Amino acid sequence: KLRYQYGLLEKQFRRIFQTALRRRGVTGETLLQLLETRLDNVVFRLGLANTRSGARQLVSHGHVQVNGRGVNIASYNVKPGDEIIIKDRPKSRQLALRNLELTQIAPVPDWLVANRDALSGKVARIPARDEMQPMVNEQLIVELYSR
Repeated sequence: KLRYQYGLLEKQFRRIFQTALRRRGVTGETLLQLLETRLDNVVFRLGLANTRSGARQLVSHGHVQVNGRGVNIASYNVKPGDEIIIKDRPKSRQLALRNLELTQIAPVPDWLVANRDALSGKVARIPARDEMQPMVNEQLIVELYSR
């Protein structure tokens, strides 16, 4: 269920789980943090795209910059302090503005700082478990993939 929510293939999800397993801390919480800090998800959470697949397409088509450098890899993990900006091209701005109109209602999470006028946002910190959207029992996922 979680894999479909983030639009990932089994191989991608398993790779993220293995990374979470190697890191310190609670594996389930780390897994959710890794999923939430993917570039495509951050673009979606900032409201620059109205769906995760739309955010993934924005990133892969080269409309997004991280800290002033073009990044077209949707699985890129952003870090606290990273600034996500829509490129200063007319087509990029037009797409983001149209998506912003559609997502005006959705609130931006506390761990992100959005600047909707400049079509940008900043990662303030790594999200805590209670700030993350997926309402799943991550312990069941850890048990399944630990076999």
